[in-house]
Amino acid sequence: MPNPTPAPLAAAFDRIAQDVEGAVAALARMVAVDTSFPPGTGYPAFAALLEELVAPHGLQTRRVSVPEALWRVPGGPARGERVNLLARRRTGRPALGLYFHTDTVPPARGWTRDPFALTREGDRLHGLGAADMKGSIAAALLALRTTDACGVTLAYDPQFLFCTDEEGGLYPGIRHLAEQGLVEGHVLNFNGTAAARIWAGCFGLFNLQLRLTGRSTHAGETAGSVNAVEAALPVMNALVALQPAIAARASALPAPPAWGDRPLRPSLALVAAEGGTGSGGQVPDSLTLTISRRYAPEEDFNAARAEIEQAIRAALPAGVAAQLDLVGHLMPTADASGPHWPRWQAALGHGFGYAPGEFRAWGASSSSDFGWVQRATGRREVLLTGLGREGNNIHGPDEHTTTADLIALARSVLAYLAADFAPDLMPAEEGPIA
Repeated sequence: MPNPTPAPLAAAFDRIAQDVEGAVAALARMVAVDTSFPPGTGYPAFAALLEELVAPHGLQTRRVSVPEALWRVPGGPARGERVNLLARRRTGRPALGLYFHTDTVPPARGWTRDPFALTREGDRLHGLGAADMKGSIAAALLALRTTDACGVTLAYDPQFLFCTDEEGGLYPGIRHLAEQGLVEGHVLNFNGTAAARIWAGCFGLFNLQLRLTGRSTHAGETAGSVNAVEAALPVMNALVALQPAIAARASALPAPPAWGDRPLRPSLALVAAEGGTGSGGQVPDSLTLTISRRYAPEEDFNAARAEIEQAIRAALPAGVAAQLDLVGHLMPTADASGPHWPRWQAALGHGFGYAPGEFRAWGASSSSDFGWVQRATGRREVLLTGLGREGNNIHGPDEHTTTADLIALARSVLAYLAADFAPDLMPAEEGPIA
């Protein structure tokens, strides 16, 4: 017979559902703050809101901004102070990092609702960042609020890490915090899915900004002119021609179970083109392309970048100046397994109802900023969770999550934080909390 759940813990699990409306209200306030990257100008306002939301929990807060010299690229998409917020308790227990990125992608075309106003339709909660990943912040704060209200003894001192520029910045906030020695203990990363998954790692991603400069003249007197828009065509064609060779490389990183025998593969994409004059009376002298490259853990970043540079040089027409800048980089995340995963699986099973035999290890061709954390800290293990599900339109129009998933995620976090939950699965170096 399994041991009965202690009364404070059982009461806390029940109370999560009763108090979910508070989490929905907090999520509505978070969605209303525009933290789209690019440009990422909403970080200070969002940090102020988070300071207000964590204040009732007795957490010490500290703002840490990434120095401008690390993230600023002339002409790049990022603007404004990169404000990260740390919120922590210190009682002598082992530290547990709870990581969230505070940026979203910009609203995609096709929204049928206001992306910056949480819209509730039955169990669904629509809003930019509702699933990725402001909803996870609301769920985790609900878990902490419930442990306090129900007198649950914690196994860990929580350290909330609210970080900038995960969605493609040059220097993500969690990288800076890790390099400054501010990430303590093992980390629960909420940039994942609501699935019975053991994280096996993920691809890296880098974005390059190519600025092509020609020479402008009157459109009726084109002698000596160089049309930058037309000059971009052979360059774009060369990059598109490179795509099949890159996609032919298979990664050994295990693919999601739904993929069957299909392997994960790297990719190259042209994701933005800006320039021209908007006038037929002038030869356009500039055009900017953004190139996005997802690279497998087996690939080398410098070689992947050099391959793109070589294709550009070979296709560049005479008379056109080209400047290529790195404007975003997330390095691959290696195998993230470790001693805390069995207990985290049990916590996910409790929250979402997964049986132990349902869990599988797989990676992704999507990217994370935790490759930088692994490199800076030397710690491999990263626990993964989140609100991502197929069909909830993360990064797309009408993104949404559900109140049911908020409750399930909050229960999972509460279980993992609680000292009375699965103490036999606590790693030996930490031991059960008395």
